[in-house]
Amino acid sequence: MKQYFKLFPLLALSIVLILVVAACSNDSNKEKANSSNKKVTLDFLWFTDGIEGDVMKDIIKDYQASNENVEINLIEVAYEDFSTKLKTMIAGGKPPALARITDTGIFADRALDLSEYVGDVDEFTSQFLPSIKPYYIKDEKIIAAPMDVTANGLIYNKTLFDKAGVEVPETPEDIWTWDEFATAIQQVKEKGGAKYGLLVDFTPHRYSTMIYEYGGSIFNQDLSAPAINEKESVAALDKFVQLHQDEIIPESVWLGGENPNNLFRSGTAAAHLAGNWMLSNYQDIEDFEWGVTYLPKGENRSSVPGGKYIMAFENSGVEEEAAEFVKYLASQEVNAKFNQESLFLSARLDNNELDYEFGKEMFKVFSNELENTPEAAANDWGNQVVISKVTTDIRDAVVEAISGNVSAQESMDKVAEKLKEAIEDSK
Repeated sequence: MKQYFKLFPLLALSIVLILVVAACSNDSNKEKANSSNKKVTLDFLWFTDGIEGDVMKDIIKDYQASNENVEINLIEVAYEDFSTKLKTMIAGGKPPALARITDTGIFADRALDLSEYVGDVDEFTSQFLPSIKPYYIKDEKIIAAPMDVTANGLIYNKTLFDKAGVEVPETPEDIWTWDEFATAIQQVKEKGGAKYGLLVDFTPHRYSTMIYEYGGSIFNQDLSAPAINEKESVAALDKFVQLHQDEIIPESVWLGGENPNNLFRSGTAAAHLAGNWMLSNYQDIEDFEWGVTYLPKGENRSSVPGGKYIMAFENSGVEEEAAEFVKYLASQEVNAKFNQESLFLSARLDNNELDYEFGKEMFKVFSNELENTPEAAANDWGNQVVISKVTTDIRDAVVEAISGNVSAQESMDKVAEKLKEAIEDSK
């Protein structure tokens, strides 16, 4: 009995130690579980052009419902203040987890490389329009995910064309050359009563469509030198000048500052070379019928791609969660919802024919323009650090050529010198 009582304290102590170890183990497991389920907040810097902000809020709600440990804080900023706000956050050492980006090149060196999260670069890019690749692939890194794209295309006054008895191309096989298009516009003016022919927005982004159609580009392929003064690009400007001289394109826009949107809405213009966002802008026109047909072609077809991308940032502290949300947004189903409900063009090849509530066939034509756009267009406009410094110079040089003050070659030679300076400054 005495021996039993001697062993009892040792037995009791062992039981206590086992219970303590078990309790500690449980606490440790709880901590691990709590850590894995710890709620994180992703700041998402955002700007809205139309209704897409509301669409994104619905998508965020869906995502949070199935990812309860993630809260996405949508920070809405006016577009004109967006770049400054993002630069300030990055400079202050507190970048957002995510941002909706148009100028991807400017923030490329601060972007999180998404390759390890979304897969192989080639596998990822194969899902999207080839012409936009230079916007989101830099040095073989995936710096952003495409969400929607913009394209230049041809909106026309169907009422005036019908009155003139002029049929527009219905398929890519029937596309006009610029000379054939000029003849058609002249007929719409003479027989249809159009006061204006083709309206072209007063911006190099719209004008440069012709550069790519004539086989030219603004920069050479590796972006190390200008190509805008080479013969193909000069031929495009010569044609643009000729179309003004022949009154196919009215001088009142590029030389007089008239608003092409207002002119088209007046019902007095035959056509408008514009971006696809004008489809929703013109949706309320009731005085005449309008539609979309294919752009005329030069040596080849082209549009000019733009768009918006979702970028995640290094040093946000929530890189993994941010990358997972980017992957979710880039998926076919979510991307389709965003673009269809926002009336945008999708960047995904498998979402090129969405069931839009308005303008389904029109969007299809714009999408086809992008599918036939050479990569040089995105290569040029994706080089945002440099091209942003010379867009005004390009525009002014085109104006000089239209005015007859200089030849197309002299005009583009001036721009080439400005481009050389901008390239050198960016090094």
